[in-house]
Amino acid sequence: MKNKLWMMYLRTKDILSGEDGQDLIEYALVVALIAFAATAGMSTLANNINNAFLQIGTKLTTAVG
Repeated sequence: MKNKLWMMYLRTKDILSGEDGQDLIEYALVVALIAFAATAGMSTLANNINNAFLQIGTKLTTAVG
């Protein structure tokens, strides 16, 4: 009985001290950070593109009118 408990303890210790799950979490955090930065950048880019089209529209309206 004591030997079985010792073996269970060693297996549990190996599972809990494994570093395989840490890599997955690190990659997930990096992907989340990149997604956040891309979302913030896309908002600024969308506003700049919208302003450019508004300026083009205003110039075309002035030139035609």
